[in-house]
Amino acid sequence: MDQAVIQYYRRLLKTGFNYAGSLENPSIFLDTVSENIPICGNIGDYLHLYINVHNGKIDDVKYLCTCDPTTNVAVEILCVLIQGKTTEEIKTITEDLFFKVLESRSEEISKKAKGLMDLLSRGLDRLRKNPA
Repeated sequence: MDQAVIQYYRRLLKTGFNYAGSLENPSIFLDTVSENIPICGNIGDYLHLYINVHNGKIDDVKYLCTCDPTTNVAVEILCVLIQGKTTEEIKTITEDLFFKVLESRSEEISKKAKGLMDLLSRGLDRLRKNPA
């Protein structure tokens, strides 16, 4: 495991996982199992992503997961990157921004970031097609 991922995860263990939790009636609910996106790595593990969008802007984001530390780090970074952004601004988020937050070009984070962005893209597409 990349040293930067280990350090970030240890920091999360000490300070808390800021975005862990769930939201009632989110604008977007995503589940890696039903979306068939293998982000967590282990059979039986899952990631639920809850996103509230108000006036085209992410006003809250939470997640629940039973994943490996790398996925926990990646989803925390995703939440940092999308919180307070508009749905249009989110389209510009790339894995390079994950690297910038992590301060490392981890191969593991690259794979997780791509999977998370795919998951998020699916949710945003559904929201556009069926606005609340």
